[in-house]
Amino acid sequence: MPNLLDIFDKFIHADWFNTLLGVVIICAITFVVARITVAFMRRVLNKTTLLPSSSIFINLVRIIVWVIGICCVLSMCFNVNISAMVTGLGVVGIAVSLGFQDTLSNLIGGLTVSVSRTVEPGDNIRMGPSGVTGVVQDVTWRYTSIKDSSGTITNIPNSLMTSTAVCKLSPLNEISIPLVVTTNSERLTATAHHIEDAAEKAVARVSKLKKRPSVSFSSITDYGFKGSLSFTIAEASKASSATDAAIRAVAPYVHNHLIEEAMGDLTGQKLTDATGSLVPVKDEEDGAQK
Repeated sequence: MPNLLDIFDKFIHADWFNTLLGVVIICAITFVVARITVAFMRRVLNKTTLLPSSSIFINLVRIIVWVIGICCVLSMCFNVNISAMVTGLGVVGIAVSLGFQDTLSNLIGGLTVSVSRTVEPGDNIRMGPSGVTGVVQDVTWRYTSIKDSSGTITNIPNSLMTSTAVCKLSPLNEISIPLVVTTNSERLTATAHHIEDAAEKAVARVSKLKKRPSVSFSSITDYGFKGSLSFTIAEASKASSATDAAIRAVAPYVHNHLIEEAMGDLTGQKLTDATGSLVPVKDEEDGAQK
């Protein structure tokens, strides 16, 4: 029994055991601190408007915490002079940076677009020459993830985000449909109201409306009154379905002969015939008398 106690005592007091125990304790503390710091950063980024909620900031904080932890392990457990090591790694660092030039350029590009708020998660953008269009999902330390309307995710290197023209588009849930109304000027306002009502009823069956449809006219052309139908829905994922429903609902109101039918006011009004000439429409009673 005493021999076993002696062996256990030597095992406990061995230098390598103390070193291993120190490494485990410091790594465990570093792990806990990293988790707490990352959780705190997530809450700060979600609440503040100073920085976007990109994962690149969270990953940088995690890396910094672990670098500090590793430095503590080297200094306290292995008696390594951190200052001398950093100085000695200067030349090696230059060589490594040349080998990881693309990675560093993407990291710097990600920081640039995030800090300057060029793009941030939730933005609807279109890239220049590539023509990639979609909603920004995240900005990581290497890529910017963009999700298009079909659900396909494209990863764009951050270095391209700083060297390529980026066009910010309206949010997907803000929908604008161009249209041309061919009614006469006296009925333009009434037609606009009918278009708004028809679109509201159709879109409401697809998604909840955050802003009801409104029609605004911008110019008069040879084809009619040019304008747009605008509305905002609650679910951006249903933008295509909402657009389709709105177009189908307002289609009867954008041509003169269909406007009269859709409004249910044919009697005594003037319509266009096949040649485009205005012809009067008579009541059924007048026709019966004749």
